[in-house]
Amino acid sequence: MLLVLLCVACILSAVSHRADNSPTYAEEAVYVYCGEGGVEVNALAAAVLEAESGRLLFAHNADTPLPMASTTKIMTAVCVLENAELKTEFTVCKEATEIEGSSLYLRVGELFTVEELLYGLMLESGNDAAVALAIATAGDVESFVKLMNAKATEIGLKNTRFANPNGLPAEEHYTTAEELARLTAYALNVEGFEEICATRTKVLESDGHITRYLNNHNKLLGSYGGMIGVKTGYTAAAGRCLVTAARRNGMTLVAVTLNDRNDWTDHRRMLDYGFGAYKMETVCKEGESVGIAVKEGKAASVLGLVKETVRVCVPTDSDIEKIYDIKTLTAPVKAGQAVGKIKIYSENALIKEVPLYAQKAVGKKRKWLFF
Repeated sequence: MLLVLLCVACILSAVSHRADNSPTYAEEAVYVYCGEGGVEVNALAAAVLEAESGRLLFAHNADTPLPMASTTKIMTAVCVLENAELKTEFTVCKEATEIEGSSLYLRVGELFTVEELLYGLMLESGNDAAVALAIATAGDVESFVKLMNAKATEIGLKNTRFANPNGLPAEEHYTTAEELARLTAYALNVEGFEEICATRTKVLESDGHITRYLNNHNKLLGSYGGMIGVKTGYTAAAGRCLVTAARRNGMTLVAVTLNDRNDWTDHRRMLDYGFGAYKMETVCKEGESVGIAVKEGKAASVLGLVKETVRVCVPTDSDIEKIYDIKTLTAPVKAGQAVGKIKIYSENALIKEVPLYAQKAVGKKRKWLFF
């Protein structure tokens, strides 16, 4: 009877806990999940994203808000790279030396460049480096956190919130597996980010500070073909968190696991699945054109041009179908005017629309009146 009462109490407690809209934080890694394509993961939440197209290839609880630990530093690095000069020097202040957790063991008065601190942030996951970079970039941590949240909004992350630049536990600090993958896809296009993430070792030598020897914590660098990086993370509240990215045959995949006790193995499985089950296809090339009829014009037709090369991510066993959606135009036609589109289908589903633009202007034919 006592056991039954305890079970009922636990259920009621769980229900009341989930009644609000606050993020659901995992207390421990849970269950093995066999997802799409036979992928097995131990994570509470997971996602695989193709970075160029933004196509989500695999998802498990991918929209559940969870703490992210030091994978936070992906956004920290993005905000620093976009708002600070790499060669700017920063004198370490006391605030940066008073942070718990993983550390570069910065000392008050030491002089570092922003670039050196970024390597310390991403390779050794220095929480003190995160604070130093926040102050060097925005003047103080609070202002830098506002910068992080503004960037999240700009990128379109609706279920991501930052309370600090390092990922230490905080109530208003969370993301989802999918949004962390989308943030990483964005980060890979920020100049300098990929180079730092892909660095396996780094020695920081300078007259301004004692020498630091840094080692990248990514176990897949050098052992998984095409591995780029990106970031590890752990706190007791978040569990083991991991973001990796790899590139093969012109396709870049981002894998994310949150709260995963077997993350390295799971990332191999997830990336293997993505590279095996999907491929990149070039569906339109820049300059590709199609003739479009023009009524009442000085020319009978105009070329509709594709302005940029377009690639899509599709299953390896699928075919691509291109349908030209164009209609006869009536003059005048302006140069650069949208004149139609190419619809791209895969597996009988519309996956992309590519606009066509007029190559040149076509004036209206003058009508002569005869009496």
